[in-house]
Amino acid sequence: MDQRYLPLFSPLRIGECTIKNRFVMAPMGPAGLADAKGAFTQGGIDFYAERAKGGVGLIIAGMCYADNTVEPHNGGTMPCPTLEPVLFKRTAKQLTERVHAYDAKIFLQLSAGFGRVTNRIPPGQLPIAPSPIPYCWDPSITCRAISTQEVQEIVRAMGRAASIAKDAGFDGVEIHAMHEGYLLDQFALECCNHRTDQYGGSLENRIRFAVEILEEIKKICGRDFPVIMRYSTKSFMKGFNQGALPGESFHEAGRDTPEGLQIARMLEQAGYDALDADVGCYDAWYWNHPPMYFEKGMYLPFNRELKEQVSIPVLTAGRLDDPDLALQALTSGSTDMIAMARPLLADPHWVSKFYQGHLEDIRPCISCQEGCIGRLKKYLHISCAVNPAAAREREMALTPALTSKRVAVIGGGVAGCEAARVLALRGHKPELFEASDHLGGNLIPASAPSFKEDERQLLAWYRKQLDDLAVPVHLNCKITPESIPEHFDVYLIATGSTAKTFPLGDGIPVYPAADILEERVNSTGPYVIIGGGLVGCETALMLAQQGEQVSIVESLPKLLGQNGPLCHANSQMLLDLIRYHAVAVYTQSTAQSVDQTGLIIRQGEQSIHLPAGTVILSVGYRSENQLWEPLLRQGKEVYLLGDARHVSNIMYAIWDAYEVALGI
Repeated sequence: MDQRYLPLFSPLRIGECTIKNRFVMAPMGPAGLADAKGAFTQGGIDFYAERAKGGVGLIIAGMCYADNTVEPHNGGTMPCPTLEPVLFKRTAKQLTERVHAYDAKIFLQLSAGFGRVTNRIPPGQLPIAPSPIPYCWDPSITCRAISTQEVQEIVRAMGRAASIAKDAGFDGVEIHAMHEGYLLDQFALECCNHRTDQYGGSLENRIRFAVEILEEIKKICGRDFPVIMRYSTKSFMKGFNQGALPGESFHEAGRDTPEGLQIARMLEQAGYDALDADVGCYDAWYWNHPPMYFEKGMYLPFNRELKEQVSIPVLTAGRLDDPDLALQALTSGSTDMIAMARPLLADPHWVSKFYQGHLEDIRPCISCQEGCIGRLKKYLHISCAVNPAAAREREMALTPALTSKRVAVIGGGVAGCEAARVLALRGHKPELFEASDHLGGNLIPASAPSFKEDERQLLAWYRKQLDDLAVPVHLNCKITPESIPEHFDVYLIATGSTAKTFPLGDGIPVYPAADILEERVNSTGPYVIIGGGLVGCETALMLAQQGEQVSIVESLPKLLGQNGPLCHANSQMLLDLIRYHAVAVYTQSTAQSVDQTGLIIRQGEQSIHLPAGTVILSVGYRSENQLWEPLLRQGKEVYLLGDARHVSNIMYAIWDAYEVALGI
């Protein structure tokens, strides 16, 4: 390791707990890692133990329910210490013992409730809140204001949960959360809290809930038991369900920075031992779960201000997976600890690879949020698009092949690269055949925008892994049904997909999006993009950020109506950026023809002429799988991978490849 990085590996104390280095596994909802009784599953224990093995100094295991009465939750979603305490302690003790074996510390994140942002409402019930305010996911529903007694029930439940956590060997707890707009945050926000009891009105009253939780935990667990608050200093909220972008001028409807810093001082005075801090709320959800459209380290300016106001440690996450940026953040006084969530899903050994000087071997997170936040919210199971074994470490572990086979991998996109990598690691003899002069397939144009730097890094990672594994790669080698190589035991068809096109007549030039993204052609604006899916919207954003005039024509009623990002934060930010950059949008419209000055579209009964210098087609892809049937007819063992099987996204290309290569 380069010696200048040593400050990142220096110890730090949170209360009476000493952490061996400055790296934290940030809390994530461990959906799918608990059983119906609220105890950790074996998969949950393996998940956290693998990250401890990977060198992280502190794990914050999130997020557990403390109360299950005021705000009921379905069993099997998240852990819950108070549901079956004996069972929880038995499984949690196994978890903490394994984590401690690697000299890592582990805190348990305890939830005081979701309130208006809960993802699922039990039948016949209403979401809870401090006051009758709109439900985040359906504003036509008004939340139920909880009583003073119910607030105090939650306080007592948080104390019981912390006591159980301490008995199970956790080194501290983090309170979830005066952050992101969860229930504690709703009590603290004046726009959400209209109460007249001791929990409403003045700022002191609005944070009383959080202070009483701390006092209850310290009373039961002792003053030396560390308690962290998950905290947001600013909301970036223009109104309910309206977020604000970086650099956007707006009136803050939630918590603004001066109040945020004042509350931070009050939390320290109350006795909190550290602040795990960011900015944002569900109404501006992309701030709390930043997509690739954000610059790296977006919380650092806010947390630098925070550190000037408090003396307790400040933890910072937010795309801090660049070692130089992490070092600068620490040494400049912007943070005390570097917290990472998604990067440790992508590569659980991020910290140890960094420490050993193997930075190029770190598998990068691409901030797509398909496997993590997207699947967590929709399917209640956390995972990772680029690491299929995340949260399935035991069941998806790579095992040596009983018989080494020669495998032809035809196609060098991410599916082909992932298959070849996994096959080689298992002891097979893969050879990769790629028709072009480079690996990457459709990820090459997809990673062209400046905000896709992590996808370019992922391609570099694949190239290095295949080189290190000595996988033969045959470039400029197009395989046809007549030239299928012989003497292989298995064939994997990973030939990807090609862009759909259609004629628009004579006039201004019409190009597929890939030609523009890769700068294969000379083009001039204004630009009209036909297709408002993910590729079309990201192409529009790239051009708009370059100062071009851009329009999008989409046949559906809205952009990203099909195959958009699974994670709401990604789609919300992309749509807000398109609006912010003044991209003209024509929905429920179809392209008719081009002429010498633009594109003619049909919107209902109206014909509209859009002035343009270039038209860009982004209307989907068609699977390329012409080798499939010839190989089947020959009786070969053959599998289709990725887009060649079904046009989808990078996650399913990698997951398909991993699954098939694991089973050969």
